[in-house]
Amino acid sequence: MSLLYTSTKTPIGTIHLMADEHVLLGANYTSYDSLLDTLEELDVQRGIDRVKRIPVISDLVDDYFDGDVEAINAIAVRQPGAHFSQAAWKAMRKIRAGKVLSYADLAQRAGSPAAVRAAGTACAKNAIVVVVPCHRVVKTGGALGNYAYGLDAKEWLLRHEGVL
Repeated sequence: MSLLYTSTKTPIGTIHLMADEHVLLGANYTSYDSLLDTLEELDVQRGIDRVKRIPVISDLVDDYFDGDVEAINAIAVRQPGAHFSQAAWKAMRKIRAGKVLSYADLAQRAGSPAAVRAAGTACAKNAIVVVVPCHRVVKTGGALGNYAYGLDAKEWLLRHEGVL
């Protein structure tokens, strides 16, 4: 079965989504091509169908932006990455909406307290934005830190979730 691709407008830009049925493989605010770059080669070889909406996933993403900030928790995800990145992404999924975690705390929850820089790298390499909520990771002391799509987008997401 082919992968499914769609894009939809959100308050912070157009989000591009790629899924294997009900498993989200990629989500970004950049482009279709950049989504392809994050997929495993075996997935790309299956082919990709552009669709108006991805069943279940599109609805849950819409629900999130419409105010149900917990809706995205129901989306299954899969992305390639090293062991520490996998652990960091899993830890990010456990950060509840309305909460933030420091890069140091993320490193600890991912199993390597000294790997603070690696925690930042895992955030930067996260190919499933919003759903794997790297925007909920901030600097020690509360400064927002970086975000691939700009601090305005990170600020909007955190305000939407009630952090700011």
